[in-house]
Amino acid sequence: MANIFDLFKQIEQPRETSTAPITHLIVGLGNPGAEYANTRHNAGFLSLEYLRQTKNTRIDRAKFKALVGECTIGGVRALLMLPQTFMNASGEAVREAADFYKIPPQNIIVVFDDISLEVGRLRVRGKGSDGGHNGIKSIIYQLGADNFPRIKVGVGQKPHPDYDLAAWVLSNFTPGEQKALFSAFPTVCRGIELLLQGKTDEAMQACNGFRPEVEA
Repeated sequence: MANIFDLFKQIEQPRETSTAPITHLIVGLGNPGAEYANTRHNAGFLSLEYLRQTKNTRIDRAKFKALVGECTIGGVRALLMLPQTFMNASGEAVREAADFYKIPPQNIIVVFDDISLEVGRLRVRGKGSDGGHNGIKSIIYQLGADNFPRIKVGVGQKPHPDYDLAAWVLSNFTPGEQKALFSAFPTVCRGIELLLQGKTDEAMQACNGFRPEVEA
């Protein structure tokens, strides 16, 4: 199966430099390691990989138990973060960065996988429970709050109810699913930009009605 990173269109732009203070975190959830790179549980990692390419930046500095980078989106300076703690302890990395930059929960945007949505479908929420997602559960526990905005990226439901959940979220996307997922990334980026500007309702409108490209 082709590596999903091969699908990303490289966008050539000068690298930005800025001394503006970081006021927001953008967190993509996933598991570190090449063996997990294209799995369903790494939809958050993959979303931020697309975002960092469109912004021609890097997410490669080891800090806060994560790989991090910086960029400006819609005039807002943000830290891009890929926790390296494995999914169930993602909140440790988020809390360390939030404490360091004194960033409140409402300025933390989390992008993560959702098995209740078809591959490539999106849902934006301004706050809420963990919904059974261990990465979100860890973040809520570490922050002591659930009022952080999030973008759920659909990765498809289990083939049947008895299918092992862990095996499903750690399975790879099919080529057709990769296409559907890739088609959603520009809308994920648009949703992030709107959330950074505090426009949650507009982010919902942009993302929740999105229909991914599917093979005929």
